[in-house]
Amino acid sequence: MAITGASGVQYGFRLLQCLVASGVQVFCLVSRAARVVSAVEADLTLPEEDSGLEAFLTDYARAEPGQVKVFGDEQWMSPVASGSGAPSQMVVCPCSAGSLSAIATGASNNLIERAADVVLKERRKLILVPREAPYSEIHLEHMLKLTRMGAVVIPASPGFYNKPESVEDMVDFVVARILSQLGCEQELMPSWGDHYL
Repeated sequence: MAITGASGVQYGFRLLQCLVASGVQVFCLVSRAARVVSAVEADLTLPEEDSGLEAFLTDYARAEPGQVKVFGDEQWMSPVASGSGAPSQMVVCPCSAGSLSAIATGASNNLIERAADVVLKERRKLILVPREAPYSEIHLEHMLKLTRMGAVVIPASPGFYNKPESVEDMVDFVVARILSQLGCEQELMPSWGDHYL
């Protein structure tokens, strides 16, 4: 999973916690901009060094040792940089407009963009969670292009039929949708209709 510099880093951190709780090994990529947004939005000052960040996220998500692996922007020898080591699924959450553009055009200027490119070329599942408003024609064209390539676009747009009582409830709504797309069991939110059964 990748966390980029869009507003909404809370979605990414909550997703990490849920993936860890599901027993999944997570390769985590965090952009420099995401580190800035984390400090502003979530009062989380993330370590600059990858090893420090790995220890921080392992503790934050209550992961087993080695369950969360962090790779830096230019760690080109990491498994996610090549089709031979490509993960079966990747989530970019949140996905900034800049990352969306770079992924749509195959820019591969950093490891997040390269990993997404690898997932697309290997015909694996790529989930993008943009958090932008309003969308420009450029954003919409990129989302359409990526959808046609097989990516799944899940805008960070919480619903309200679950009657959220907190910001955490609204975050969980979006994270539950992502987990369902990944095929992970989730108990964050009942499916539509279960409220009335």
